[in-house]
Amino acid sequence: MAVQHYGVLKGTVLDMRRETDDDSPHFQVEVLGEPDTHYRCAINVMSSSKESEVLYAARDHFDASAITLLPNIPYGYTPIDETSRELALDYVRGGLFDPRNMVPLPHEVTGPDNDLNDFIETYMQKAKTEKATVYIYGSKFGPEQDADKIFGFKPTNGMHNIHMNQGNPIDTRWKKDNGTWHDGGILIQFADQWAAVFLAFLSQSWCTNEEGHPYKFCDHTQLNS
Repeated sequence: MAVQHYGVLKGTVLDMRRETDDDSPHFQVEVLGEPDTHYRCAINVMSSSKESEVLYAARDHFDASAITLLPNIPYGYTPIDETSRELALDYVRGGLFDPRNMVPLPHEVTGPDNDLNDFIETYMQKAKTEKATVYIYGSKFGPEQDADKIFGFKPTNGMHNIHMNQGNPIDTRWKKDNGTWHDGGILIQFADQWAAVFLAFLSQSWCTNEEGHPYKFCDHTQLNS
């Protein structure tokens, strides 16, 4: 079925906050898209499954040759479907990075630069300071007329599912999110380079069929096995 309202948000970072009082905490980022339209981007830093650590890969010098269309899209949310698949992300089929380089990280550990919140905050703070353009892939939610629960702006708009969206076990409620070319992620366009952040759950299989369902379980080190 794949995640609904899949697309990419283009904008600039205004604010950020760690959310730690929830069973499934997120790193929350406020992004300004088109003029006067704010979005809350909820980035998973812990899974709600038994395997709670999230796999993480980041590239400070990301090869953006395969995503040359991104700078030409307008600020704000751009939906992606079969007619615009050249904009989509697929961790298994897209050759964006080597999954074997992903590492599992806890979401919150005392000390600097040793957990997923620290790493994501570092990238987002740099993007905010340098006024870099960010591209947040995932599922759009909103608009909702209530004030945003984290940043307080109205109406609430946002992005979630900012992670791999395939390979979920078929006996779980996340099966409905499986789909190819529907993966989330974060790309940042600095003045002289691109950076990228990719996230996945330990419970997800990297051996998926054309519907995004696992045909067997293989972890991120076994993609070609």
